[in-house]
Amino acid sequence: MLVLIVGLLVFLGLHSVRIVAEDWRGARLAQWGEARWKGVYSLLSIAGFVLLIWGYGLSRAAPVDLWQPPVFTRHLASLLTLPAFVLLAAAYVPGTRIKARLGHPMILGVKLWALAHLLSNGRLGDVLLFGGFLVWAVFDFRAARARDRQAGLMRPAGSAARDIAAVVVGLAAWAVFAMFLHGWLIGVRPFG
Repeated sequence: MLVLIVGLLVFLGLHSVRIVAEDWRGARLAQWGEARWKGVYSLLSIAGFVLLIWGYGLSRAAPVDLWQPPVFTRHLASLLTLPAFVLLAAAYVPGTRIKARLGHPMILGVKLWALAHLLSNGRLGDVLLFGGFLVWAVFDFRAARARDRQAGLMRPAGSAARDIAAVVVGLAAWAVFAMFLHGWLIGVRPFG
């Protein structure tokens, strides 16, 4: 579990800088420049992500069961991850009303993804991984919305066509991941 915990601390810690140390981040950007900041941030994020994946794999090899979730939670997880993929797509399809309304759809997608997996998994490694991401997403969304309000940020209204594109892309990505990639990458087949 130590590798997973270190990976979570590094990855989520870096992604929490804007939550807890916005002024420090601004000073580093001013001192180092954007390219150097992004380079260091990216390298450390990748290292944290690798540790997180490796540590989660180790936790699955020697699982510590905390509870046995009911079977219906697996179906609930599949259902909740569908809008999570749509929210993720809406974060990257420019000009959606979804992004205009929610502000940070990717973070909301992470919340849904983490909650879905937390409900359907009862092992210690799962609780650490998905619980960590859920807690991070709650605080990050709150901090991001506060920054938006402070800056007086108003997003353009967006269009229905862009929303439809985000929904189609999100549904397609969800289907490919749920039907094929999840089993191949994670070793668990949500639908069989």
